Amino acid sequence: MPKLNVLVAGSTGYIGIQLVNLLTKHKFVNIKYLCGNSSVGKNIAVYDKKLKNKKLPKIKKFNYNFLKNVDIIFTALPNGEAQKISKKLLNNNVLIDLAADFRLRKSSDYLKWYKQKHQAPNKIKDSFYSLPELTGKKLRNYQIIGCPGCYPTSILLALTPLLKKKLVKENNIIIDSKSGYSGAGRGVHKKYKNKNLYESLSAYGVGFHRHNSEIEQFLNKFSNSKIIFSFTPHLTPMFRGILSTIYVDLNKDRTINNIYNELVRFYKNSIFVKVVKVDKMLSTNDVINTNNCEISVCKSKYRNKAIILSTIDNLIKGGAGQAIQNMNILKNFKEHEGLK
Repeated sequence: MPKLNVLVAGSTGYIGIQLVNLLTKHKFVNIKYLCGNSSVGKNIAVYDKKLKNKKLPKIKKFNYNFLKNVDIIFTALPNGEAQKISKKLLNNNVLIDLAADFRLRKSSDYLKWYKQKHQAPNKIKDSFYSLPELTGKKLRNYQIIGCPGCYPTSILLALTPLLKKKLVKENNIIIDSKSGYSGAGRGVHKKYKNKNLYESLSAYGVGFHRHNSEIEQFLNKFSNSKIIFSFTPHLTPMFRGILSTIYVDLNKDRTINNIYNELVRFYKNSIFVKVVKVDKMLSTNDVINTNNCEISVCKSKYRNKAIILSTIDNLIKGGAGQAIQNMNILKNFKEHEGLK
């Protein structure tokens, strides 16, 4: 089988580097171009010593002429950049975006939450929001794939099966998520330079974090009325990983075992989502450097409530790994190719 030629735009960010590392292990991929702005002419190994002995191209400034020579374009760029590229795609190209450019179905929602006008609103209809365990093979009909955000990945994997089966109430969901600081990108050190990043816990985006939009958009598909939830993210003094703690009210005559059994049933054939035994305490350390998501259903002191824990590696399952998983499904490779 001939290899896919791949371009990685934004190759030197935290997720970009992770993406390059994983792609070097994929037997059906040839990394044709690595693109960046401030790093033009450098070897990617400058940013990660593990890539030192890999045969990889030097970093170049992105050029639209490159599109003629590649099958897949991964964009790990600031919001808005993939929109520009989407307008220049050729018939042989597939764009897999790891930013937020094609997560929301309405350009007006994008403007509301991201405070910038969508530059390719006509391309939204050609895009698909793909969280593999929940959306399956539907992405094969689209040229543009929007990968979910890191927080929504941990949250949607835990909540969606329960809302689909009407096991939990839709109007009082509380989500508390904690992430390693890599989730804020390389600029995190400047942004939080006065906050002792390595020894403090910081709440941010309280009530109005951008990821509210895609969580609401996705979950509302399984609700008779509008989902009502509160989501609060935090940056923690660790480099990577996300742990989401989700508080739900059970519907009448539903039990903890109903929730646990449904999650086990839903993910019984999943390669990457593991439902652990009831009341098991989870740690980000359980999933670091993997494309896995672990979910635990925990009892509350109140019989009509449950606490659900969900943990992922934000750079892999919440970023680069999920993008490759989407590519694998799109191209009919084994879903775990390059990820195990």
